[in-house]
Amino acid sequence: MQASVIKRIIGLLVISFSLTLLPPMLVSLWYQDEGLSAFIIAFIFMFGIGVIFWLPSRHHKKELHLHDGFLITVVFWTVLSMVGALPFLFLSHLTLAQAVFEAVSGFTTTGATVFNHIDTLPQSLLYYRQQLQWLGGLGIIVLAVAVLPMLGIGGMQLYRAETPGPMRDDKLTPRLAQTAKALLYIYLALTLACALAYWMAGMSLFDAIGHSYSTVATGGFSTHDASLGYYKSPVIEIIAMVFIILGSLNFTVHYVVWHHQFDIRQYWRDTQGRVFIYIVLVLIGITVAVLMWQGIYTHFWTALRYASFEVISIISSTGYATADFSNWPLFLPVLILGSGFIGGCVGSTAGGFRVIRLILLYKQAIREIMRLIHPNAVITVKIDNKKVADNVTQAVWGFAFLYIASYIFLSMLFMATGVDIITAFSGVAATLNMTGPGLGEVAVTYAGISDAGLWILSFAMLLGRLEIFTLLVLLSPAFWRR
Repeated sequence: MQASVIKRIIGLLVISFSLTLLPPMLVSLWYQDEGLSAFIIAFIFMFGIGVIFWLPSRHHKKELHLHDGFLITVVFWTVLSMVGALPFLFLSHLTLAQAVFEAVSGFTTTGATVFNHIDTLPQSLLYYRQQLQWLGGLGIIVLAVAVLPMLGIGGMQLYRAETPGPMRDDKLTPRLAQTAKALLYIYLALTLACALAYWMAGMSLFDAIGHSYSTVATGGFSTHDASLGYYKSPVIEIIAMVFIILGSLNFTVHYVVWHHQFDIRQYWRDTQGRVFIYIVLVLIGITVAVLMWQGIYTHFWTALRYASFEVISIISSTGYATADFSNWPLFLPVLILGSGFIGGCVGSTAGGFRVIRLILLYKQAIREIMRLIHPNAVITVKIDNKKVADNVTQAVWGFAFLYIASYIFLSMLFMATGVDIITAFSGVAATLNMTGPGLGEVAVTYAGISDAGLWILSFAMLLGRLEIFTLLVLLSPAFWRR
């Protein structure tokens, strides 16, 4: 373990992150709210912490080892989430647990909140919440496509397995820095297009920018208590759904489309993206049918409008709301919240189990059935007519076990804090899958959850965002013995 190298990198990351407080300061000056002094103090704290890490190790520039990569990835998300809580502490009446929860929720693009009256918050703090999600979404793309594959935990194998056509290479471009740059340009372009669309649809410029941040990042934070339901605009909802879906698709496929002169047929050639769309359409169909059958909405187009938005918002782990799906009849609340376990595509900003893993588990299950029927047959798992290595399917089975085990364990632990069973299991599902809203006491806000419960849910968000393996490997004694 190269402690000095790790401290130097973490110090640089914290120093860089402190600079992201400059835009909220400008917003505070523009709107003349009370946030300026709080952000200045937070900036001084963050910058100072970064310098403390960086200064003693500034001359240590060695090549990173595998163990260093794991540690830096986990510390990166943990430390930035913690220091990101400073503005909430200085500018609101939140406890430490609540402030950290809000920051982790923003940085992991979960979208769960402990605020009860968002509309009354200073504009600078509102902007900061939205910006946290945008930065977190960018970090997720780089983590999923550029960093995790280098750590050898199955990320690159899955990425190769589901990326179509000529992009089956080790990277999108020959160098990692160029890869990150290409992804940044795509992310910026989608954000700009989303902001313009929102603005033209009737949002104020401030709201359009803020919501574009959380839409492309599939985060779900809003500048209003009523979320996108505040606008009561079908046009705004359609814009949101389009960009949420784009944020839920593999960003390498966006690159392929751009590289092929915006040939949108490349989206449909991606197996993972195609299956994701099929799942969304089936869930929307079921939801519309139940809403019409139960008489919640009498007009088909009204039922389709609200069903489509809630399904797309939750399965993508965004968490925007135009209706309270937790009050819908029969099994719909569980169905919609459960869709968050599926999540979006690998290489996207969405959370959840991810569609490609679901595809691989399905194909592996079919292979085992065929082996029972034909014991001597050689049967391989294929995606896009390409064989998937056995070690990849094994990694997915291991991931699935840890995902389910983590969900059950954290739900029981959360229940031990005194919440009811529905709140416990839905709250952990909403945070582990990064969907945001749950059921019961966490259907709208997490303000009523105890500090102990918030710490558990904060850990669940980091665990889900870091794809289980990356965080749990640090808890293994074998990791520290080397």
